[in-house]
Amino acid sequence: MKHIAKIMAFLMAVTAVWISLLQTKMIPQSHTWLLPLYFIVSLGCYGLLMVGVGLMQFPTCPQEAVLLQQDVIEAKQFLKHNGVDVGTD
Repeated sequence: MKHIAKIMAFLMAVTAVWISLLQTKMIPQSHTWLLPLYFIVSLGCYGLLMVGVGLMQFPTCPQEAVLLQQDVIEAKQFLKHNGVDVGTD
């Protein structure tokens, strides 16, 4: 619940800054109306960047891969024993 409170506080702060920029006219009005769109696009780019970095740093676990292959072989044998066609490999 604390995380939601932080997100809501951040969104309220961003909204307050946006409204103050609309009222003070420090930035041209045509640019100020697009700030929420810029924020959403920036957030999406950040999310894609974090997914890409996570994929590049994804650890390989050879021991776990061997265990997974053993589980697959065991499952195929169990299914064949119970009369299920699992294909040939």
